[in-house]
Amino acid sequence: MSRRAAARLVLAALCSTVLSLGTAAVAAGAAPSLSATAAVLYAPQTGQILYGLNDQREVAIASTTKLMTALIVLQHVHHLGTIFTQNDFYPAAADSQIGLVPGERMSVHDLLIAMMLPSADDAAEDLADNVGDGSLARFVGMMNAEARTLGLSHTHYSTPIGLDTPGNYSTASDLVHLAEYDFTHSPYFARIVALHSAVLHTGPVGEVVNRNDLVGAVPWINGVKTGHTAAAGYVLVASGQRSGMTLISAVLGTDSEESRDANTMALLDYGFGDFALRTPVHAGQVLARPAVKDRPGVHAPLAAAESFSRVLGRSDRVRVEGDAPKQLIGPLPAKSVVGTAAVIAGGRVIGRVPLMVTRALPRVSGLTVTARILTRPLILGIIVLLAAGTVGLRRSRRRRDRRVRGAVTEMEAA
Repeated sequence: MSRRAAARLVLAALCSTVLSLGTAAVAAGAAPSLSATAAVLYAPQTGQILYGLNDQREVAIASTTKLMTALIVLQHVHHLGTIFTQNDFYPAAADSQIGLVPGERMSVHDLLIAMMLPSADDAAEDLADNVGDGSLARFVGMMNAEARTLGLSHTHYSTPIGLDTPGNYSTASDLVHLAEYDFTHSPYFARIVALHSAVLHTGPVGEVVNRNDLVGAVPWINGVKTGHTAAAGYVLVASGQRSGMTLISAVLGTDSEESRDANTMALLDYGFGDFALRTPVHAGQVLARPAVKDRPGVHAPLAAAESFSRVLGRSDRVRVEGDAPKQLIGPLPAKSVVGTAAVIAGGRVIGRVPLMVTRALPRVSGLTVTARILTRPLILGIIVLLAAGTVGLRRSRRRRDRRVRGAVTEMEAA
């Protein structure tokens, strides 16, 4: 199995686990009241859903569809300077576009920027047509296959653009997981969605501006994608980083750009204000020191086998309790797991970390055990008494023997 395929399986499993937790995964202060059809707030570093509003409802997603379009293109085009030729697509006047005409040539690098920042439908059409070898249906099939691979079980595509067409839908939860995957698997994607504007060196326009107007206006927001259609309303998948924590939000079905932005900011401010990424256990941290049997005064350090991080409410009190034997018996190889450490927050166990011995514990030989037993004070006292008794007995026997010999000598002399 390739590394990328393995990563996809891990993500699919993570999606399943996180979604099963639902909105009860974390609790903090009062959540914001949103004017959206669906919304979610996700912490990708730990896979936690911090807030959900109809987050698994299948809804129209408009141009956030292009999160998958970009992923497929980046998986199949490895030289972004590759030039594509526009097909005979003519967008409607109301569509977002950069004015591509049939036969126009443009680099994949610039087409991706045009698709992700001003959300150009003609750029998305150009990319899909070329990567799909002249077949949009083939490209859409690739999109749906990738959605299945990533475990996005409530997502289906019928267009690479995001227009209101039957069968093109997703959920707030699937969208944030897809955005996370895009971020982590393409530095280029992460770089362009964080741009307020960009200069294009090919195509009909020289500069484009990001429709996500929070990028540039809010310093800590670094993406991701807007969308708008009659069926979807105003949609925004957004990402932010503050104080070492990353959050990804999605709001769908808002009634204006202002409402879209306000709902997004309410979610992100709630996340960064009420929660923090905390690491109560670090890999290698010694959390217990049990005694070693038959080795007086020797204690074996037990260290955490891995770190444990979790996004928690800022007011949550966290403690770590080790659960390990009071005494260890050798031999034990280094890194043997002999216990666990429970991480407790809000009065409940939120995770467990294996505890392992930091170095090998050798077997104690029988001779050493015997010597240690014999050198114990009580045993020494008994031995001394026995020895003294034995010496006394021998002396008594010698005195008796001398008396007997003396008596015999006297009898012989008589």
